[in-house]
Amino acid sequence: MPIKYYTHNLPFKLESGDVLAQITIAYSTYGEFDGDNAIWICHALTANSEVDDWWPNVICEDGFLNPQKHFMICANIIGSHYGSTGPLSENPNTGEPYYDTFPFITVRDIANAHYILAQHLNISNVKAIIGSSIGGYQAMEMALMYPKFTDKLVLIATSAKNQPWVIAFNESQRMAIECDPSYGDADCNAGSNGMKVARSIGLLSYRGSNAYNATQQEIEDNDKVSGFRASTYQQYQGEKLCSRFNAYSYRILTQVLDSHNVGRGRGGVESALSQIECKTMVVGISTDIIFPVSEQIFLYKHIPNATIQLLSSEFGHDGFLVEYAKLNSILIPFIN
Repeated sequence: MPIKYYTHNLPFKLESGDVLAQITIAYSTYGEFDGDNAIWICHALTANSEVDDWWPNVICEDGFLNPQKHFMICANIIGSHYGSTGPLSENPNTGEPYYDTFPFITVRDIANAHYILAQHLNISNVKAIIGSSIGGYQAMEMALMYPKFTDKLVLIATSAKNQPWVIAFNESQRMAIECDPSYGDADCNAGSNGMKVARSIGLLSYRGSNAYNATQQEIEDNDKVSGFRASTYQQYQGEKLCSRFNAYSYRILTQVLDSHNVGRGRGGVESALSQIECKTMVVGISTDIIFPVSEQIFLYKHIPNATIQLLSSEFGHDGFLVEYAKLNSILIPFIN
């Protein structure tokens, strides 16, 4: 499906108090809208609005995102690289891209931008908001900020606030980017070498030891002393991200992650979660080390109308992308 764009030609006030003169939101839709069959999908950190690109086996006739039944919307988050307003967008005050002067944004700013798009599309209510990882952050904020907007909430491999363990990974990634001498240059490729290192750090948290030990073993040569598959994999994944993303957006989005705390201004995390009115499905992944199952149990305990399912996987946090059959079996009955 072709990516669509909506430009909101009014000042967009950020939680920090800064103002963007306008915002553009890139988004994709699937299926036909019949008035009450909409599902809002919130993507993860470096994904985009094209859900069939990064979650193909769930957005299909046999998946929990069925275009034959549902009308699905996924908006690219502001600050990202894929068409929404971000660091490579033109700063109207200078006529040049923002680069590292792009203002600080939070998850709540992203949720506000999503809601503006929903209003533009004349969608006042959706059957469900679905989010995994940082997408879960967005989904929670939308459910709290606009409680009548959704009937159901699906939170996959996510948490109520960004924990110090995750913040530490993010800071290490930012340090890697900032060590690149080119970071700060007025160039869309600035900081690329630093971002390669940052991505390799992030991957360790997404997969964990079980996944690496299962997929990167030296099966064909037990006598090897260099040139290991795990080394090649890290290099490849760093280069792969650099071919499709930019370091300014990557750095901004790690800061967005760190800003997440549903309890901010709401009397604390437990108080905030107790205010979620809609029926909620929480899904944890057994080997997730970045968002361990204890985080999903906490959500389940404090969201009034929540149920919880554990997805068994050897792929860590990335299990939500890999274990599509298990995810379909959990979410098809819940959504339908």
